[in-house]
Amino acid sequence: MTKKEIAERKFRPAKQEADDARKAIETPQTTSAAYRLAFQDNEFLLREDLRPVRFQLELLKPELLMTEAQIESTFVFYGSARIPEPEEVQARIDAATTPEQRRIAENLGRKARYYDEARKLARIAAAYPPNPAGCRHFVVCSGGGPSIMEAANRGAADIGAQTIGMNIVLPHEQAPNRFVTPELSFQFHYFALRKMHFLLRARALAVFPGGFGTFDEFFELLTLVQTGKMKPIPILLFGRDFWNRVVNFEALADEGVIAPSDLNLITWVETAEEAWAAVEAFYEDMDAPGCD
Repeated sequence: MTKKEIAERKFRPAKQEADDARKAIETPQTTSAAYRLAFQDNEFLLREDLRPVRFQLELLKPELLMTEAQIESTFVFYGSARIPEPEEVQARIDAATTPEQRRIAENLGRKARYYDEARKLARIAAAYPPNPAGCRHFVVCSGGGPSIMEAANRGAADIGAQTIGMNIVLPHEQAPNRFVTPELSFQFHYFALRKMHFLLRARALAVFPGGFGTFDEFFELLTLVQTGKMKPIPILLFGRDFWNRVVNFEALADEGVIAPSDLNLITWVETAEEAWAAVEAFYEDMDAPGCD
């Protein structure tokens, strides 16, 4: 629909109606919650019965904003919220007050190099030029939190590129990392909708060492591709030593619960350069897509 067609609509815009509704004369009737316009009534929207509507809104809002920003595809980063950047490692070890805390700090410290690799990979991806139609590809997208997520957003910000953060409401106070582009900083209530948005535009995905959240997102992606629900994309797995220690992928194939060919869904990498080379190899025979 063109701007001219929108301007010629016969009905008044909802925003104008909403503004006028706020000016209602105060009477017992107009001050009742029942009188509020349904889309202005937060108590109504938060009712249990309205969950399907909230699902739709949470799917639609980021979709519209990213479409308007001409984001055609993304490079998604999964990984721990606990791995420190290299400069913080020693301070965390020194702050440990028990042998157990020190052991954990040292374990996380040994993974700090992945902060730098995530940042470098994001910098490479964010430099990918827009296509002739102005659509942007490989826009860096993370969960918007600290650690590996911060490194990804930071890498894009290093070169002045916009970068997406998909935060989630948690019981404890938290906020998106400071490197997320404010206009592309989204907050989700539903994990399911957040995971869907991670993958709707994903053209490549890097997975770094992480915990339950990383496992959840990573294995859902593998399942979607394995079952044909999603077309294959480069799935770049950083940290072979970590992953082989916590998940025995070969044993899954040996036990027959996955096919040996399913192991080929994963591309093992250790550096940003290896990861980007794998992405280029995956897409070398494909033309850069235009805007849908």
